[in-house]
Amino acid sequence: MMTHYCRVISTTTLSLLLLLLTISPYTKAVEKPHIQKSLSFSKGAIKKQPEQNSDDISHYYVSEKLDGMRGYWNGTQLISRGGNLIKTPMWFTQNWPQTPMDGELWLGRNTFQLLMSCIKRRPIVEDQQSSCWANVRFMVFDLPKYNHPFSKRVQQMQRVIQNTKSHYLQMIAQEHLPTLAALNSKLNTVIAMQGEGLMLHLASAYYQVGRNKALLKLKRFDDAEATVIAYTEGKGKYIGMMGALQVKTEQGVVFKIGSGFSDDERKNPPAIGSIITYKFNGLTQAGVPRFARFWRIKRAE
Repeated sequence: MMTHYCRVISTTTLSLLLLLLTISPYTKAVEKPHIQKSLSFSKGAIKKQPEQNSDDISHYYVSEKLDGMRGYWNGTQLISRGGNLIKTPMWFTQNWPQTPMDGELWLGRNTFQLLMSCIKRRPIVEDQQSSCWANVRFMVFDLPKYNHPFSKRVQQMQRVIQNTKSHYLQMIAQEHLPTLAALNSKLNTVIAMQGEGLMLHLASAYYQVGRNKALLKLKRFDDAEATVIAYTEGKGKYIGMMGALQVKTEQGVVFKIGSGFSDDERKNPPAIGSIITYKFNGLTQAGVPRFARFWRIKRAE
């Protein structure tokens, strides 16, 4: 019942939380990976080339934005973007090269929760026939230490994948599209297949740690993360369940999210203090997300 949600954590609950920490699928790595991040797509963000019109995007590589878990292979270990070692079966990374690779652990479209359940599962199943990891792939989309323009990095990624004898290491398909109309058509196709969106990468760009104007993400909606700070009790058919989450963004904006939940999620809402990802469509003048709806609990780091 909602009346119990905000009670002080009991000794039993605290013990369970400590137990969960001890069986975490991650171990703190020596160093957090230095990775580049994208900006949201807008027509004005497209870099024009000499003698090319504003509708020409052929100087960009376009790939699908996979809805998986970001990973960084440092040459010997697989690390999350938060700087944690990701524990995998020994055979999953067998024969991988010493070349640092930036990519996404991926199980398929619309399978994010299944992927995270697999990553968290303990003990790790080493038998390839029965392990959930048998269906996971590490989809490479960049080579952070290969100091060349992205067009050259694409060629090098292809060589790395071809020379690596691993069924679990693949490369995200990169293609050129001629116009914004073709880009929009591609996006519609990906969305229709339950994909998340597209990435655009300027062919002449070098790998840049942090936000990179040459790397753009294109989706039908915005998404962001916020911390759960309180609950609102449901009404009508949701009496006795969570009606809405009160959340706080990194910028300190507090607002409520009351849609996007399944009945099970309303009965068992994200814990106070947890970080969730929500979808929205732009911001109000006060900086509050418009039409915010729950998407999922933040991916583990």
